[in-house]
Amino acid sequence: MRSWNRRDVLALAGALSLPALTGCLGAGGNGVTPGLLVSNLSRDTDPTVSADDLRAQVRANTAFALDLHQSQVDADDTGNLFLSPISVSLAMAMVWAGARGETETQIAETLHYLGDQSDLHTTFNRLDLALEPPEDAEDDAFRLDLVNALWGQESYPFSDDYLDTLAVNYGAGLRTLDFATAPENARETINEWVAEQTEDRIEDLLAEGTIDDGTRLVATNAVYFKAKWAHTFSAGTTTDGAFTAIDGSEADVPLMRQTAPFPYADVDGTQVVELPYVGEDVSMVVVLPPEGEFASFERSLDADGLHGLFDALELSSGTVVLPRFTFGSKVGLNQTLADLGMPDAFDHNRADFSGMVEDGTQQDLAITDVAHQGFVAVDEEGTEAAAATGVVGGVTSMPLEEFEFVADRPFLFAIRHRETDSVLFLGRIVDAATAQ
Repeated sequence: MRSWNRRDVLALAGALSLPALTGCLGAGGNGVTPGLLVSNLSRDTDPTVSADDLRAQVRANTAFALDLHQSQVDADDTGNLFLSPISVSLAMAMVWAGARGETETQIAETLHYLGDQSDLHTTFNRLDLALEPPEDAEDDAFRLDLVNALWGQESYPFSDDYLDTLAVNYGAGLRTLDFATAPENARETINEWVAEQTEDRIEDLLAEGTIDDGTRLVATNAVYFKAKWAHTFSAGTTTDGAFTAIDGSEADVPLMRQTAPFPYADVDGTQVVELPYVGEDVSMVVVLPPEGEFASFERSLDADGLHGLFDALELSSGTVVLPRFTFGSKVGLNQTLADLGMPDAFDHNRADFSGMVEDGTQQDLAITDVAHQGFVAVDEEGTEAAAATGVVGGVTSMPLEEFEFVADRPFLFAIRHRETDSVLFLGRIVDAATAQ
């Protein structure tokens, strides 16, 4: 994918690596200069996708986002959480391009991919292009970068068809490294690329030992977003106030406050407010369930429900009180994705990624690691966030005229692209005191 160089308040990076699967070229800090395998085909910058098909895949992406979110909550329901589901979806899509048979089916069902291989990649290409900021976006007020890269074992027989799919739909060539004899140098090169794409917010996406001499491919997806609020909060109005955590404990945290017109809705007692960023193409939607009902609401929320909240928003005048927060999340997704429905991809005896190699043979490829890392900072000026996904594989309601929205108890938040309704980031704050 190409880099979007226009917006400034959030950072995301994703990396996917398969010890036989998968950039920006140039030597890294360790002096390693990747080679490059490229298709003869260029990026399709005007893919044909109907509005209905795009809307359906966006809704499906949201379903996966909530599956992913809930799986992490099930593992730990007491902590704050911040993920970028779109990063996971994109990184896995580049791997799915080489999956076949039952592996292909399981990944598609788990990630909620619609259509066949051709349809899905074309739709993701259209979505990526739709997310691109307008030409007149101001770099100092809003920046949104989205970049894909694939890293492969040099001299490995990657299929021309696979390289064509990556080039046409993701704008990605395949950078070659020597995983077989210098895996640690290769890992450092990929991590340096990710750090560069995310303004150093994600510095060690792939942990030591993630890459070994069996690695054949690493697929990386990086997103960086940084933006100012369209209506900034005045620092002078921020005061300490009590936040009641999900366990019932109270702690004083900095609470930002402002009164202004905002898109707002009250749906069966659940308050929703939208805080647009400069340019108003992207916003943060904050969802505050009724007191005492956060856990049950979060558990029952599905894609239709979340998009229904988006649709219910209407401009109203009111007061918003929101805590400042800064925190990060780091999770391993191997077991999560297997439990959600794609176990074969992690099993060397059953995984089928034969679509990646020239002769179409199995090559004993399987995903060995999927890691995701996120960071978010929200203050009076705006939002900064970073996230990264790494996949490693290898051989063996009615609007109110006035409202008061006080987020002094657990809430959900989503950063979404307003035109497409794509959820770029999804998080929960259940203990604001630990997010300071």
